[in-house]
Amino acid sequence: MTGATSWAAFYKKENKVKRLSGVLLLLVVLGTLASPVFAQAAAENKPPEHVAVWIVIASGFSMAIAAAACGIAQSRVAAAACEGMARNPSAAGAIRTAMILGLVFIETLALFTLAIVFAKVGY
Repeated sequence: MTGATSWAAFYKKENKVKRLSGVLLLLVVLGTLASPVFAQAAAENKPPEHVAVWIVIASGFSMAIAAAACGIAQSRVAAAACEGMARNPSAAGAIRTAMILGLVFIETLALFTLAIVFAKVGY
């Protein structure tokens, strides 16, 4: 290893640290600037009772549709990954990693829908 190579590696590490510290500083500044949002008063106007019933019913249907879509999508991902690993066993690690990442993204659909349901029903 020559001296030039070690300095280049040191310089790359230094740039990574600077970049990471810049991102952390940006997050702190954004967190500080966003704090007044949480100080707002809650809205006092609630929907009428007949509208509130329909909000609950629509939220239930949306959660059912999201759960069904997630189930179908996850089964298709698993089937495609199994088929891909059977066709090319040497790529099983990469296929498995991509499958797990895809399953995570699919599952977030159901979790985001659940969060929206709680936000709408919890008015």
